[in-house]
Amino acid sequence: MLASLALVLSTALSATAHYTLPRVGNGADWQHVRRADNWQNNGFVGSVTSPQIRCFQNSVAGASQTYNVSAGSQLTYYVNPNAYHPGPMQFYLARVPDGQDVTRWDGSGAVWFKIYHEQPTFGQQLGWPSLNKGSFPVTIPRCIRSGYYLLRAEHIALHSASSPGGAQFYISCAQIGVTGGGNTEPSNKVSFPGAYSASDPGIQININWPIPTSYRNPGPPVFQC
Repeated sequence: MLASLALVLSTALSATAHYTLPRVGNGADWQHVRRADNWQNNGFVGSVTSPQIRCFQNSVAGASQTYNVSAGSQLTYYVNPNAYHPGPMQFYLARVPDGQDVTRWDGSGAVWFKIYHEQPTFGQQLGWPSLNKGSFPVTIPRCIRSGYYLLRAEHIALHSASSPGGAQFYISCAQIGVTGGGNTEPSNKVSFPGAYSASDPGIQININWPIPTSYRNPGPPVFQC
């Protein structure tokens, strides 16, 4: 009886601990962020080979507006309600080709470069700066070219990641317009799907025991101007 009750409570807590990433800056939910397929159920992407690993959409559905930001400045990406699971926050950018519509471009191909990833602190347990946070500031590199971009926000929940397919990916993509940029073309671009393998050490990992003493973020290195 007690075991059954514990299982029910655990399942309920797990279901309510899911979240979305629906907003940037001072906008409304899904105004500048493409509405993700989990917008109603707060679900996650469980397969790194799924097309949803890109922007959590089975088909392209652009946001109604684009958020303008200056190169070198910071914008805030919001979680609803909070990032309840342990794991890293990561951000990628992909530049929309000149002449193409930011609301229709799908972001396919090796066009994504990483601009931030989070490292834990180490000790009796891994400490994640993003845990239970509701917002994340991210700086747009000052040297990248002006233009339209997709900003991909990704929180990887690692609480059940000890076996392949156990990591949970919470993802969305914002449409942004970058002004005042430079002329640097980032390297180490990747595609989604394609950037990750289910067995990558930063994706398949037991964070509970034995407690890791290092962590290797999945994906390419962070781009630096």
